[in-house]
Amino acid sequence: MLRIKITPHWELGREADSPLDTTHLLALLAAVQETGAIAQGARSMGLSYRHAWGQIKRAETLVGHPLLDAGRGRGSTLTPLAQKLIWADRRIWARLSPLLESLASELENELDRTLPRPTPALRVHASHGFAVAALVEQLDAAELPVELRYRNSFESVAALSHGECDLAGFHVPIGEFEAPAAQHYRRWLRDDSHRLVHLAVRTQGLFSAPGNPRRVRGLDDLQRRDLRFVNRPEGSGTRMLTELMLARRGISPADVLGFESAEFTHAAVAAFIASGMADVGIGVQTAAHRFGLHFIPLVRERYFLALDRSAVDRAPMPQVLALLRSPAYRSAVAALVGYEAAETGRVLTVQEAFGS
Repeated sequence: MLRIKITPHWELGREADSPLDTTHLLALLAAVQETGAIAQGARSMGLSYRHAWGQIKRAETLVGHPLLDAGRGRGSTLTPLAQKLIWADRRIWARLSPLLESLASELENELDRTLPRPTPALRVHASHGFAVAALVEQLDAAELPVELRYRNSFESVAALSHGECDLAGFHVPIGEFEAPAAQHYRRWLRDDSHRLVHLAVRTQGLFSAPGNPRRVRGLDDLQRRDLRFVNRPEGSGTRMLTELMLARRGISPADVLGFESAEFTHAAVAAFIASGMADVGIGVQTAAHRFGLHFIPLVRERYFLALDRSAVDRAPMPQVLALLRSPAYRSAVAALVGYEAAETGRVLTVQEAFGS
């Protein structure tokens, strides 16, 4: 199968100048940040000191502001502008990568259909999650064609009921919010015609800046007028969970500054906060960890893959289920901060998962 990779690319410049490709500049700045010196950062990228220094000076001339603070005997540190450029890049990747990955998968399968006797792809529509991304990597390694579309949980399950996909990923909180959350999905899932595959247990909680300088302690703080909240889109499982938790505490969404703002993924929420554009958000612990954010656990939840009952024993599903139960995949899930893989690969009826 032909492979397509689409990655975010952005340039920086002023109207009167040729734009600067940020790809190599940001990699160099990140290397300097990590090593604390231009020479060592350049060496780690296979560049000469002279070439690296020239690249940084050209960028400084373009933006009209220093990117490095360098002093004799004390190494080099990034200026606030350089740090903001790195965070901008991370936010771009966090927001766009899932969308571009979905598009690449669609294009791959469109091209594949023009080839003789193409192998039908496994159609996966899922709420974006780190365990799902790990699954796609394992399926690719096993040379199982996959057509991936990242959609919110409700859209994914609805797509399954309409025959638009083979696996639909969604998540449901454990505990007091499980019943009302599960009821939303029961509009599309039937006890007699669907099965659920347990993918992982993961932890959702509050994100705040490193060190928690705004002293966020819990959901009640979302009513504070000095805290800017960043939400997830309507229809997402995390947005539904947020609304359920706020209602439980008698907090009106109108009292949460920024409630109507939205970022597509957990990583995008984390990047938004890490860049200083918001003070608090809700998402999975893995995203908070990857962006170095403070994390306050709120609830554990189960992530499922729903499928038609008739597909459980039909190719390629037995191979997919065997992969989900493999030590390699379970280890990959367990290695994700905030994820648990003890039940990964277990097949349940809808009633077994949620009761009557």
